[in-house]
Amino acid sequence: MLLQPLLDEIILTALREDLAGGDLSVEACVDPDRRAQARALAKSPLVVAGGEVFRRVFQLVDARTEVFLDVSDGQKAGDRRCIWRASGYARSLLMAERTALNFVQRMSGTATLARACVDALPAGSSTRITDTRKTTPGLRALERYAVRIGGAHNHRNDLGSAVMIKDNHIVAAGGIAPAVARARALAPHTSRVEVEVGSLTELDEALTAGADIIMLDNFDDAGVASAVARVATCSPRPMIEASGGITLERIAALARLGVDVISVGALTHSAKAADISLELELE
Repeated sequence: MLLQPLLDEIILTALREDLAGGDLSVEACVDPDRRAQARALAKSPLVVAGGEVFRRVFQLVDARTEVFLDVSDGQKAGDRRCIWRASGYARSLLMAERTALNFVQRMSGTATLARACVDALPAGSSTRITDTRKTTPGLRALERYAVRIGGAHNHRNDLGSAVMIKDNHIVAAGGIAPAVARARALAPHTSRVEVEVGSLTELDEALTAGADIIMLDNFDDAGVASAVARVATCSPRPMIEASGGITLERIAALARLGVDVISVGALTHSAKAADISLELELE
């Protein structure tokens, strides 16, 4: 779910960027009374995401525009299937076109990649695929929504939502043990403490310090197997997250090794934009 006040703020920022000087092309070429319908077509296989964003862009440009969502978010589409339609004044449709497509192509690309990662998990697996904070500034809400639409999950939303002790925090604190101790003393009781480790030695330090979640950063499969075996002897057992160097091909193997979470930064920083075109037809 996308909250409308937040959604409107994101969209209006994009519209101001594109329409600050008006639209010379439509003013020169299109009669102000001309009406048309715009059809958004999926030109390659994709998971649809961003229908409400598409709708809101057109409505913020011209409240008189009617928008129809023919395919719901989360459904698959392709083969030039019409997924959304907008009906109204041609000038308004053309002014909204690029901003709307910029959002939904990116969102649908992210949802499509998320679905591929989830589908790569072995049948019956309880391993969770998540994103990371490697999002486009200003677009985190849309990108993380698309991740969820694709069937994956979100990691911490911002720096204040969880304690994650990474390599530079460890350096600044003087080691894993003091970093965890300070986090325990200052963090809310509702926050779990996650520690990123880059070796089995650091893993042992994090376990001794009492970390709730262990992030295995750039471990190969053999290293992950050793880490999982060590963590299995702990009571209570910390959650294990694998991160860094994650490819679609590795997901099944990592899940079978017993990790609880696989975080994939590529979901938001490297997903290929989906191929969606907007075709105008006069009414």
